[in-house]
Amino acid sequence: MIRYGFNVRTRTGQRVDNIMIMAPSQADAERRLMQMYVQCEIVECRMQSVPRRLDTLDIEGVIGMIAAGPPSIQEPGAY
Repeated sequence: MIRYGFNVRTRTGQRVDNIMIMAPSQADAERRLMQMYVQCEIVECRMQSVPRRLDTLDIEGVIGMIAAGPPSIQEPGAY
């Protein structure tokens, strides 16, 4: 995925800066932008590559965290 940063001028002339959209292509990012800001004018477009996450989901680790859970709220001796 690529992160696209847009500066636009709305149809009423208001300038909106730093709109960030993640998309596989610039055309897709512009399509999404036009859905949010109908009839806007794109003043600037920047793109930044987003590194892929290398860590994987460790199911056993997640189950361990859930099983440990927060301490019980029960008072001692109140069963």
